[in-house]
Amino acid sequence: MSKTTRATQTLQKAGIGFVAVTYDYDPSAERIGMAAAQAIGEKPRRVLKTLMAEVDGKPVCVVVPSDREVSMKKLASAFGGKAAAMMKSADAERTTGYHVGGISPFGQKKLVPTAMEITALDEPHVFINGGQRGLQVRLAPADALRVLNAVAAPLIA
Repeated sequence: MSKTTRATQTLQKAGIGFVAVTYDYDPSAERIGMAAAQAIGEKPRRVLKTLMAEVDGKPVCVVVPSDREVSMKKLASAFGGKAAAMMKSADAERTTGYHVGGISPFGQKKLVPTAMEITALDEPHVFINGGQRGLQVRLAPADALRVLNAVAAPLIA
């Protein structure tokens, strides 16, 4: 497996320190983020899942702990919108240029507004998808927030 992806290149260009961590991706896993946390032996709250959604019909990226669910009301509020909904898988792949299970907030094909669950900032490090199935990047949550130009907000239900 290559550890060089658009996501890792984006982090390198931004001068962000990270460690690439590979694991055996399970395509049959019901909850991909939870399976990743178990595979790398990390607490689920530190393994953040990347979700694509729409707020008032416009695409957004959402980064939250793998053991939690996004509140659509809080998500809409984070972007000053009225309504939020999850994006269809095919639309998420087209927008990001990544495959479901390997969607990273870093290096997406189209730059979209991003929000990160604020409690992630309490962790010394987090793991976020590195742009392909079976690849996570370990980095400081503040670095992720900065390179994504993301908003930190309460997003979980």
